[in-house]
Amino acid sequence: MHPAWSVILLTTLIGAGQGLFLALVTLQVHALVGLLPPAAGRGLFVAGSAVALVLLIAGLAASFFHLGRPERAWRSAAMWRTSWLSREVIVLPAFIAVVALYGALHATGWTPPLMTSAQGLAVDLGLAVGLVGTLLAFALFICTGMIYACLRFLAEWHTPLTPLNYTLLGGASGFSLAAGLAALVEPQRVAFLAGWAIVLTALGALGRLAALLRNARLKPRSTIQSAIGIKHPHVTQRSMGFMGGSFNTREFFHGATPQWLRVVKPAFIALAFVLPMVGLAVARARPVDAAAWLAAAFVVQYIGLLAERWHFFAQANHPQNLYYQAVS
Repeated sequence: MHPAWSVILLTTLIGAGQGLFLALVTLQVHALVGLLPPAAGRGLFVAGSAVALVLLIAGLAASFFHLGRPERAWRSAAMWRTSWLSREVIVLPAFIAVVALYGALHATGWTPPLMTSAQGLAVDLGLAVGLVGTLLAFALFICTGMIYACLRFLAEWHTPLTPLNYTLLGGASGFSLAAGLAALVEPQRVAFLAGWAIVLTALGALGRLAALLRNARLKPRSTIQSAIGIKHPHVTQRSMGFMGGSFNTREFFHGATPQWLRVVKPAFIALAFVLPMVGLAVARARPVDAAAWLAAAFVVQYIGLLAERWHFFAQANHPQNLYYQAVS
């Protein structure tokens, strides 16, 4: 398939925003049950919510460049009963609204307690909104991943690993960013967040490698022979049937050389997984210059995720390429 940069930016930006928001709520929950000391202030939650909002809105803006008629974007929500894309269109603005409310509550300090358990654990309004946002964040990960996983004719995407990897990679980049923000606002949280980022990055690496190994063993259901209805064992395509390019040749094939594909795969494995884990581990061991290491880890990881998402789209082999891929 043709990797559209608008969709690559959409999925990576909102993924990082979702992961960052989940990191903030994770901090709150751990502090609530006593696994972490109470927050020193509201700075990390306010800054984190603001950055998450910027990422989510930037991703939403990038998606409009993928539309032929942006003024009709509202119609994309009409098929929510059957379309994962429509569900994503509904869940994303709802999630943005909840993140904005979460940040506003912490910025104003208006987080009254809603209920208290027998053990003395108080759930305030900010945490309640955060838990609602958590449900929406996971729903958004599922919707985004299922847009591609539900396509049976694209075997490389049609697997539960697709939504799983969207969730793990978004969580990994978000927790890495949260650790970097913590280094600037609340350094005592760095070890916790960086540790979670390492775990999620490692799990994301395992999930992505599993998908790569699975896809390498796939056998196409269609062949040139089945495409044209000729059973001769030796059929060679010499022309794609066009004098020039067309929608089919542009949108369903990446156009890159096999050599480029062989370079991209090890590059994104190193940039998205290996190097960020090294940077996160060093940041945990060296609190003095943790901010620099964490910033580098997030930037490198995000570049790697851009390459990973490009490869994700490019690797999907649309059956129509049996007709149009070859050029005379």
